[in-house]
Amino acid sequence: MEGHAPPASNPPVPLRRRGGTRVLALLLAINLFNYIDRYVLVAVEPEIRKNYFGGESEDARAQTGLLATAFLVSYMIASPVFGRLADRFARWPLVGLSVVAWSLATGASGLAATFTILLIMRMFVGIGEAGYGPSAPTIIADVYPPERRASVMAWFYMAISVGSALGYAIGGFVAEHWHWRAAFLVVVPPGLLLGLLCFFMREPQRGAADAAEPAARAARWRDYIIVLKTPSYVLDTAGMIALTFAIGGISFWMPDYLTYRGVPLGQGNFIFGLIAAVAGVTATLAGGIAGDRLRGRIRGAYFAVSAAGIWISCPMVLLVLWTPFPWAWGVMFVAMFFLFFNTGPSNAILANVTHPSMRATAFALNIFVIHLLGDAISPPVLGKIIGPVVHEGGRHYRYDLAFATVSAIMAVAGALWFAGRWYLDRDTELAPRRLPPVAAEASVAGA
Repeated sequence: MEGHAPPASNPPVPLRRRGGTRVLALLLAINLFNYIDRYVLVAVEPEIRKNYFGGESEDARAQTGLLATAFLVSYMIASPVFGRLADRFARWPLVGLSVVAWSLATGASGLAATFTILLIMRMFVGIGEAGYGPSAPTIIADVYPPERRASVMAWFYMAISVGSALGYAIGGFVAEHWHWRAAFLVVVPPGLLLGLLCFFMREPQRGAADAAEPAARAARWRDYIIVLKTPSYVLDTAGMIALTFAIGGISFWMPDYLTYRGVPLGQGNFIFGLIAAVAGVTATLAGGIAGDRLRGRIRGAYFAVSAAGIWISCPMVLLVLWTPFPWAWGVMFVAMFFLFFNTGPSNAILANVTHPSMRATAFALNIFVIHLLGDAISPPVLGKIIGPVVHEGGRHYRYDLAFATVSAIMAVAGALWFAGRWYLDRDTELAPRRLPPVAAEASVAGA
């Protein structure tokens, strides 16, 4: 039955029999469109602001920043509910329904007649993605062993940078040549196709790739105190909160910043998207490989790789402010490369320090917290910091203060990850034995 891992003495089913590559490929493609859908909005934000609010004002930026907040609030609130469902029922149908739902809501965003309707549609996109976010990494964890997860998670989360870049590029190109509304419509058909493919996938056995003791029943809500008492999980999540605040805020306002620096919107979105794609892909894969290769050689390797990358990125973010174009593009590349270096290792930590019977809810809790305290609030907060500030000499924009805020928060993320080094190896070893209290013969539905 689903929810039971094989005894620790039995080796996992060979990867080729579990169809690991096919699983990873489909989930990677879905994650790609996940981030395309998100960043199409960011790319056309100046046009949305002009359409609904007439253009320049401090309040207009705060209002459009709420579009990101609405998406993330619904996403983070719904994630624990869907995480719980993913721990109890088959995950592929849940993923398929979620992808279809958010794709339709994305298309509806392009048809919204009023700003209020657009805000509601972004909330439905968040609810759809909440059904996918907690399930996907747990499926991957069930078909790849712990020692390979940083590299494999890196492939999966590589879609963040590529999808974000494509969202910038597609949104900017379509808005420039047709209309900003069309940018939301063009991504709907691929999303629907990927959602339908999920219904033909075979559900993997939970814990098949772990040396985990099988749970006698599904975890109850009170059992998740185990996760909150795991230092590696708590420190990793805290670091991801800081990182998510920084990335969410600065990426949302980057098109506006580039136009402030005199770069045309279409050109800026295209170049920045290209840089984000190349830097994100190479850094995400390199960070995952580095984490797996250093695992067993240095203490808490996944945490060490994550901390090193974010600390290198911090001064590069500030250097962008004082570097003239076109040289600023090179500084952005370096900043983004090391910003994405942690992606594979930090997500592998979440998988490796939680028991398979509660892993989806653990990921969902992580999603809830990092968005609640991260990018759900950072776009309007940074929008308020940026301004404009009106004084006798005219309008003044405080991008220097916004970038400094982002850099300082990134440094905090590095400190939290570095502290996690002392706990990771122990927590990884204990995770397969951290079971919910055993009850009589209960089993998990949905096998």
